[in-house]
Amino acid sequence: QVQLAESGGGLAQAGGSLRLSCAASGRTFSNYAMGWFRQAPGKERHLVTAITGDGGNRYYADSVKDRFTISRDNAKNTVYLQMNSLKPDDTAGYYCAATRPYSGLYSRDTAYYYWGQGTQVTVSS
Repeated sequence: QVQLAESGGGLAQAGGSLRLSCAASGRTFSNYAMGWFRQAPGKERHLVTAITGDGGNRYYADSVKDRFTISRDNAKNTVYLQMNSLKPDDTAGYYCAATRPYSGLYSRDTAYYYWGQGTQVTVSS
């Protein structure tokens, strides 16, 4: 079992930056690929970015490529999402998620099994 808790959401202006954190507790953190999902009002939740357990591979959705950066610190059991050049379209609830252990399917929405409670990001124009 893995417990996840996000922090760092809030209000930003267009062009600004925010950094989200997700602290994990439970099993060996490096065994789990981690992802950030987002869900805007009236839309489905979808995977925005993901990182493998060792941090060696990353996935980015086209909508955030070159603006968002995912990273992790396995010694601190934490994954981060640095969001730069924010746009109003980035407004959404952001959710941290973990795959089952040793999953290689880190870029697939359906691979994620453990979820945080979410944190709201609002970008004003």
